[in-house]
Amino acid sequence: MNDQLTGSLFGDDQITDATTAKVAADAPLAERMRPRTIDEVVGQEKILGPGKLLRRSIEQDRLTSIILWGPPGSGKTTLARIIASHTKSNFIPFSAVTSGIKEIKAVMSDAERLRRAALRRTVLFIDEIHRFNKSQQDAFLPYVENGTIVLIGATTENPSFEVISALMSRSKVFVLEPLSMDSLITIMRRALVDRERGLGHYNVEVSDQLLESIANYSAGDARSALNTLDLAVTNLVKPDQEEVVTMTADDVQQALQRALLRYDKAGEEHYNLISAFIKSVRNSDPDAAVYWLARMLEAGEDPMYVARRIVILAAEDVGMADPQALPVANAAMQATHLIGWPEAIFPLTEAAIYLALAPKSNSSKAAYLSAAKDARETEQLPVPMHLRNAPTGLMKGLGYGEGYKYAHSYDEGHADMDCLPEPLKDRKYYRPSPRDKKPDS
Repeated sequence: MNDQLTGSLFGDDQITDATTAKVAADAPLAERMRPRTIDEVVGQEKILGPGKLLRRSIEQDRLTSIILWGPPGSGKTTLARIIASHTKSNFIPFSAVTSGIKEIKAVMSDAERLRRAALRRTVLFIDEIHRFNKSQQDAFLPYVENGTIVLIGATTENPSFEVISALMSRSKVFVLEPLSMDSLITIMRRALVDRERGLGHYNVEVSDQLLESIANYSAGDARSALNTLDLAVTNLVKPDQEEVVTMTADDVQQALQRALLRYDKAGEEHYNLISAFIKSVRNSDPDAAVYWLARMLEAGEDPMYVARRIVILAAEDVGMADPQALPVANAAMQATHLIGWPEAIFPLTEAAIYLALAPKSNSSKAAYLSAAKDARETEQLPVPMHLRNAPTGLMKGLGYGEGYKYAHSYDEGHADMDCLPEPLKDRKYYRPSPRDKKPDS
């Protein structure tokens, strides 16, 4: 079983409250500076401000099952620990990374016995709940329904996709936002003056400009910001040094080393970024298109994935307004395949700019969708006899191909001949946009 749960739930020594336990002096700065009360939490006023539902529920110890959804470093685990310090219920932290069905069943069994023996609920905090599969999540459901446990799930992924609907319907979702630059600077300033838990015993001056650099790198993640600041300070100054040392941009850069953008190719951010790229191209904004392209590629996205999306864009959104867009996009995809990363950035950027600047028409897409609807509804309609293939004498004898008119035999290059089934002969699928180019234009 998870070593957090090896003790009996009925002993006098309940699981230690992480918000009041003494944090080791050599723990990471982010752990030492973790807020211990709601008032210490910075940057989540939308859900924790005075009078807000979550704040009232925590302060009154009347919490129901909740899902905390937010990016890394936004305060999900901190909130869970603050709840632990306020609740009179039994509080159990549980990791979806290291636990399985066996551990789940053991915890649920103990929680049920505690409820019957002492009329106490168990608050179960599950970090990274999205890592539990459906059957593992199902195991919690009966105990959530009957009130044996109050579930607090934390996830960086969209719970609509990662948490089963039965648990979702019984939980309130609270969205934690990435921390703003001002919030991150406030948190770092707090750490710089805190002598008990922070860096107050280092005599160092750090400008707001340098803190902004760290905040920019951290992308809303307080843990990343604090640990980067810790590295920069401890590499520069000795504890209790008398003379004041002023931190420089080089000191920060050494701590940052190379900024790695946070990006999960299988997660929501993957789809958010490609969506932003597609919509920027569609809206004829080349600057935004190049920015979102760079965001994806610099974060490690597969260039061929982007190339395929560019080909789709060329046909779907530029279409007949500039039929040359499709060959340009296809050439970029081929070039990307041949030369690979990093030189692939050049054909991809060229294609993205070309498509963004090109006139737009979705008439081809609209034509297909309209025809597809009719095709599904009229799939039993026979092919007209004059359009049928007649490779054998029998088929010719049955009238296959009879009445067919060869377009090249006519001066206009087309014959007066219906090519749709009789019930659809007057149907118009392709409706040219005013921006569509004709083949001879």
